[in-house]
This record gives sequence, C-alpha cells and structure tokens, in this order.
Amino acid sequence: MKPFKKEKKNSFFLNYKIWLSNVSGDGVIDEMKYRLLTLIDEKGSLKAATKEIGISYRKAWGDLKRAEEVLGYQLTEKQRGGLKGGRSIITERGKKLLEAYDAFHQKFDDSIEEAFDEFNNRIKND
Repeated sequence: MKPFKKEKKNSFFLNYKIWLSNVSGDGVIDEMKYRLLTLIDEKGSLKAATKEIGISYRKAWGDLKRAEEVLGYQLTEKQRGGLKGGRSIITERGKKLLEAYDAFHQKFDDSIEEAFDEFNNRIKND
C-alpha cells in the first residue's frame, strides 16, 4: 500500500490486510510471516529476523511450524549452533511462496487502488 500522506482533516483512507489460511483458519502466510521469511532470507537467521520485527523467537518458530504443517512442506532449513552459531535459510518452495505472495499482493493492491479511486470519484462533494 502507498505511504500515508497528510491530507485534509475530513479525508479518509483505505486500509486492508491480506492473509491466506486453511479451512480451519490456521494462517499460512500474512504480512508478518512474509516479512519474517524475507528477513530470514536476508540475515540467514530466525533469531535476527525476530529481533528486527520485534516478536519472540518462540512465536515466530511456532507460526512457521504451523504454516509448514498446513502447506505440507518446509519453508526454512535450520542448522543449530556450532562455533559461529546457527543459521536458517529459506527453502526453494519457501522462496516460491514468497514470490507468489508478493505478486498476488501487488495485483491485489492495484485492483483495490483502482476500485478505491472509483469509490472516491462517486462520493466527491464538488
């Protein structure tokens, strides 16, 4: 979504969230998981990603595990400890999920922006 612009006092803005879930409501991917996976890919670490987002490691790990159970495949591969500490990488299927979600989100943003513009044009008080 486009950044917030300061407008007149009586202006209003469209806000929305997109998330995908299974039938029972278990979340597969949303803005937070997308950002988490993207940061894991950039930093090579779940711990570093959670620190930047400001969520607990335990919550992030649990969310990713539940998403993997719903999807039926791993999103990340983890290597524990060692001299330089552990690391995490995004699997190829995880990267495909990120790319697909990003493309879907962009298409959705474009459609919603067009519909919102039409809405605003219909209600203008000129």
